[in-house]
Amino acid sequence: MHNTLDRLAELLRAVARDEIMPRLRRTIASHKADGSLVTETDLAVQRRIVDSLAEQWPDIPVLAEEMEQAEQQRLVGTGEATFWCLDPLDGTSNYACGFPAFAISLALVRKGRAELGLVLDPVRNECFTAARGQGAFVDGTQLHPYTPGDQLSDCLGMLDLKRLPPQRIPALFRDGSFRSQRNLGAVALEWCWLAAGRFQLYLHGGQRLWDYAAGRLIADEAGVVSSLYSRDGIETAEPSGLDTRLAIAAANRTLFDQWRTFIDLPLRAEGAAD
Repeated sequence: MHNTLDRLAELLRAVARDEIMPRLRRTIASHKADGSLVTETDLAVQRRIVDSLAEQWPDIPVLAEEMEQAEQQRLVGTGEATFWCLDPLDGTSNYACGFPAFAISLALVRKGRAELGLVLDPVRNECFTAARGQGAFVDGTQLHPYTPGDQLSDCLGMLDLKRLPPQRIPALFRDGSFRSQRNLGAVALEWCWLAAGRFQLYLHGGQRLWDYAAGRLIADEAGVVSSLYSRDGIETAEPSGLDTRLAIAAANRTLFDQWRTFIDLPLRAEGAAD
């Protein structure tokens, strides 16, 4: 398994060196139908990795973010399939604006579970990896969460506010909340930074399969406690198809239980329909 991770890490590093970093601040972004951004870098990285995976593992298809949704749905199927799950450039908005927080995310999903995960940060040259049941690492160093205390007020919270109902945001800053709030804008890196102990609490209101498949495995293998939820507050399996999921996580069980209670699911606008 580690040999496979090493080969994949080499691939991601080579692609980042050749395709991502030379185009930084030199690429133009366009809008997709859902309003999100895509650049020529996203497409170039996707082509390169898909082609390489097909050469080395011809029997395993690739589900990539920049594919047609019908093809993505076919690959997910009933949840019994095996496939690679690729986000060629997590944090495209950051990349397009020159903010140094973006990554390649790749997971091997088998029968509804992520079995391998890699997230490469080309700016810091960090490659986060995990195999289910074998721990999580960054460039060979094992990852562990860090907790400066056992209360929410001791912790840094990573919150993506854009995808939360505006009416619910003020309550997240009430007394008893986190010490301070951050937002990185690259989901895969956020999971990995939580695993590495760079913050302690996490809340994100809109993640897709390719956003969390690799990063969440890395976080969970490091010892992070996390859950994914549907819009009505029901906990869902991982990976959970193509539907958007709300993610809650914390550095340990004590903080997670406090954090989930503090958030008060379901997290939707008052009076909104289910």
